[in-house]
Amino acid sequence: MERVVVVGGGVLGTMHAVAARRRGLDVLHLEREPEPRGASVRNFGLIWVSGRDSGPELSLALRARAGWEELAAEVPGIGFRPNGSLTLAAIREHLLARAGRPAGYRWRPGREAAEIAPHAVRDHTGEWHRGDLVVLCPGAAHTGVAGPHLASYQRPPVRRVRLQMMQTQAFAGRLTTSVADGDSLRYYPAFDLPGRDRLPPQAPAAAAVRAQLLLVQRLDGSLTIGDTHSYDEPFAFDVREDPYDHLRGQAEKLLGSPLPRTERRWAGVYSQATGPELYHRSQAAPGVILVTGPGGRGMTCAPAIAEETFP
Repeated sequence: MERVVVVGGGVLGTMHAVAARRRGLDVLHLEREPEPRGASVRNFGLIWVSGRDSGPELSLALRARAGWEELAAEVPGIGFRPNGSLTLAAIREHLLARAGRPAGYRWRPGREAAEIAPHAVRDHTGEWHRGDLVVLCPGAAHTGVAGPHLASYQRPPVRRVRLQMMQTQAFAGRLTTSVADGDSLRYYPAFDLPGRDRLPPQAPAAAAVRAQLLLVQRLDGSLTIGDTHSYDEPFAFDVREDPYDHLRGQAEKLLGSPLPRTERRWAGVYSQATGPELYHRSQAAPGVILVTGPGGRGMTCAPAIAEETFP
């Protein structure tokens, strides 16, 4: 194998590009957003390892954590901290710096994948891109180029999940760890530990939106707080205020102090595997694989998922 085409500029696509370059492969990286390189990767997520029971998910998370630490050593500006927070801001530039030669890594923003063929993908401009392997990382975009393949399954292998999150202004204190409440144990099989059976009934406001508190402090001192789970499409366009009130209250209770003013609220959608597997991987065409559906563990586990594509 010499050349890989990666479709998708999110964390899974980016980690596949990193893994391929580490193996000396030429990478062509397509992303539908027309933003300057790096902008589409400035996402926020949690490197959340603690609390999982032993098994495949813990193994994947531990390998991914090691991968994040390795990448952070190469790119200090990535913002990785071992207490469980991550701010991606430097990986595009990192890939280009490591390219070594002009063909090593090419970033093509504003190119949406429209059609696949053996070992090839056509973008919306009509240009075909060929490689020994094409890796599709469409995130929550279950239509488009991944649509016909996903529709061929008798039972959908992935589903979309909508969540609500918020970010505050800078918190006065410095948090030395990320924070989760007991509700976070309710939604992931790997947290099926004895303590989960002793949880009290969930508060009505939380149960209505399947809320869990996940809180982490960003490098600028602000707090990112989430989140909720909604599975029934079509998803609502607006965001509900009750979940934010609940999550703010939980955070203030655990921190023992009022939170700063909320600076922004948002809703997002991610892809989650519907079966027992940790994520979905399948062959969409000869020489073309689809990798999606890690659910809420995507930011945590992306480096290890990419390593499994290039063993």
